[in-house]
Amino acid sequence: MPIVFRSFLHDHILHLLLVTGAILLFLADFRWPDLPDAVDWHTIVTLTGLLILTKGLETSGYFDVLGGRLIARFRHERALALFMVLAAALLSTFLTNDVALFILVPLTLTLRKFSRLPVSRLIIFEALAVNAGSLLTPVGNPQNILLWSHGSLSVAGFIGQMLPLAAWLMTSLVVLTWWSFSKRSIQKHDNGEKPQWQKPLLGMSVCLYLLFIAALEWHLTGWALLLIVFCFMIMARPVLLNIDWSLLAVFIAMFINVYLLTRLPVLHAHFAAISHYSEGAIYLLAIGLSQVISNVPATILLLQKLPLQKRLHGRSILADLDYCRVHSRT
Repeated sequence: MPIVFRSFLHDHILHLLLVTGAILLFLADFRWPDLPDAVDWHTIVTLTGLLILTKGLETSGYFDVLGGRLIARFRHERALALFMVLAAALLSTFLTNDVALFILVPLTLTLRKFSRLPVSRLIIFEALAVNAGSLLTPVGNPQNILLWSHGSLSVAGFIGQMLPLAAWLMTSLVVLTWWSFSKRSIQKHDNGEKPQWQKPLLGMSVCLYLLFIAALEWHLTGWALLLIVFCFMIMARPVLLNIDWSLLAVFIAMFINVYLLTRLPVLHAHFAAISHYSEGAIYLLAIGLSQVISNVPATILLLQKLPLQKRLHGRSILADLDYCRVHSRT
């Protein structure tokens, strides 16, 4: 079986969403031509471009080489832990939170070869770090992509809105990391492995990534995606085959399922009332929904029911929703 189809067969979240969607189709009051419009295709296009580019960066192998070189420079476990936490936060700002963990967790697991560092605890701190770091930029996580695509903020404007929260969370996390890891010396030894990396793939991925971010700002995302696909088809076709394409199907299914959920006759009146909620009620609702139905569907639901240009004390409602999402998770 082609590798590109394997993720679809093993993605149980996608299977659950498809079954749920099939049930909602019989219960919801909707028109079939409206289903494609329920999907935010700009968000899907953006996610597609980021999936390809981050897979290219990951496949290049450069992060393994860089991590090995940097780890060799640390003498104490506390310094190493602080570096890994900060690296997780930094990577999540432009590689998305999931990809940052995909890169750092395997690298972290190899630290057992170098010391008695509490690896499980460090991975938990890295997970906290990617949540704190990813909220800073519009491409830090899928929720931010969705929120930013519906707002009027520029990339710099979005970062400016989220910078105080990101700084506060990262400062707290650094302090907590400092107290949670000792200053014990790292007992190092050479494991004999010399990671290899692909310079052309790394260079192409970085250049296309910068171009893609600019295209997002200039509203040329679709054309940029076509260029990315073309370049990878010519220079790195295996990267396209190893991408988890089922993730895109998961997001499409989420959009449709949330739309069908809002069209249920028994819930329609309650969802319609969301646009009239007060600031405090929206804040609490965002926190509660993110705990019950997860971050992405909660964001999709609220974006469908809240006026897009509504302002709360001079701040975009979209930024407020992202603040609620992050605050409830971290």
